[in-house]
Amino acid sequence: MKKIFSKTMSLLLITSFLMTSCYTYTSVVGEGAQGNKETTVWNHYVVYGLAPVAVSDSKEMAGGAENYEVKTEQTFVNGLISALTFGIYTPTTTTVKR
Repeated sequence: MKKIFSKTMSLLLITSFLMTSCYTYTSVVGEGAQGNKETTVWNHYVVYGLAPVAVSDSKEMAGGAENYEVKTEQTFVNGLISALTFGIYTPTTTTVKR
C-alpha cells in the first residue's frame, strides 16, 4: 500500500512540474510595430506576483512612437527564478517592438 502511494505521489509531483508553463500576453498599439527596434525590461513582483515592486511603462519604452507592439511574458528564466525563490520574487519580462 505504501509503495503504491509513494509511486502515485511521485508521478503527480513529476506531472505537476512538467505541466507548468510560461505565459505571453501581446498588445498591438496603432498599426503595430513598423520596424525592428526592441526595448526589453524586467518587471519585479513579490509574493507570487501579487505585489508589484517595479513595473515598466510601455508608453515610455516606446519612446513616443504611435505604432508599437507590447509583449509581456514569463520566460523560462523568469519561471526558474520564481521557482528557486519559492514564489517570493516573481519577475516577468516586457518587450516593446516599434
